[in-house]
Amino acid sequence: MGETLRIVHYINAFFGGLGGEEEAHTPLRIQKGAVGPGRLLEQILGDQGAIVATLICGDGYFSEHDAEVVEQVRAHLQAFQPDAFLAGPAFRSGRYGLACGRLCLEAEHLGIPAVTGMHVENPGSDLYRPEHLYIIATETSAAGMRPALERMVALARKRARGQPVGSAAEEGFLARAVRRTVATGIPAAARAVSMALKKWRAEPYTSELTVETFEVISPPLPLQDPAQTLFALVTESGLVLKGNPDRLPSAAATHWASYSIAGMERLVPGEWDAVHGGYDNTAALQDPNRVVPLDAVRALQREGTIGGLLDELFVTVGNIGSLNAMKRMGAEIAAALLRRGVGAVILPAT
Repeated sequence: MGETLRIVHYINAFFGGLGGEEEAHTPLRIQKGAVGPGRLLEQILGDQGAIVATLICGDGYFSEHDAEVVEQVRAHLQAFQPDAFLAGPAFRSGRYGLACGRLCLEAEHLGIPAVTGMHVENPGSDLYRPEHLYIIATETSAAGMRPALERMVALARKRARGQPVGSAAEEGFLARAVRRTVATGIPAAARAVSMALKKWRAEPYTSELTVETFEVISPPLPLQDPAQTLFALVTESGLVLKGNPDRLPSAAATHWASYSIAGMERLVPGEWDAVHGGYDNTAALQDPNRVVPLDAVRALQREGTIGGLLDELFVTVGNIGSLNAMKRMGAEIAAALLRRGVGAVILPAT
């Protein structure tokens, strides 16, 4: 490798200047040189590097043809033999983040140092950090483009040149659950006592281990009178209308959908699809009521056990779901249910 880094850059159709969601199904295309944010990337590189090619693909097309696109990108990387592969940054865009992560993983498999950038809540970060990819932490939107690209370039330069890479805090990437032995000159027992004393004195300190905690959710009070309560069905089973009109993904969902069940006594086989990628969908396709028991809930309604059932079914996909994305979608669905006067929710499990 010479002093000037040769970089291949991947971006989606929007950042490639092809258009918005209407161009999300654009197949992979290749263009020599820098495109879109790649021009800023080259400014940051200066005379230390150049973008030899830009790969552009619509997020929707990638999600539906991922194996095909990965093979095409693999061929391009083998042809160009770049010193580094950069993808994005994707910020908070879920489909974009998933594509960036998957292609960086492929580049790493080829022995090409890869770096991408995402917001911590991007489902791509949850999916690919366990693969030990280098994902620079970004803002939620393209307003943070320059600092994201600056950190991506700095990290890619170090990796391409075989220079030591610092910690996640030092380099600005999302922690990858990788532990390294670092000489501190202070025995572990002394460091532990020092941290304990700082904690006791309410002084600031930094733990050497990242402890992930989850908020405690108090259970709701029992319903006073279910027979006077409007219920709703909400599912993460990925049961969607035939053809998946809302394009819910099979994994790492970032949006939800709702479908009318007005006048339906049961869900009819052949009118529904199961797009969830985390379980065998055969039984659900044979009888959708196995995952969304509309028939059983209608029976409770006829018996007067429940006061009523909302004429809307709320659906998403829980497979490999980002905790932050699920919290956001849950809040959105809850707000919609409250507006409709719903007092209780049935959450059938897959």
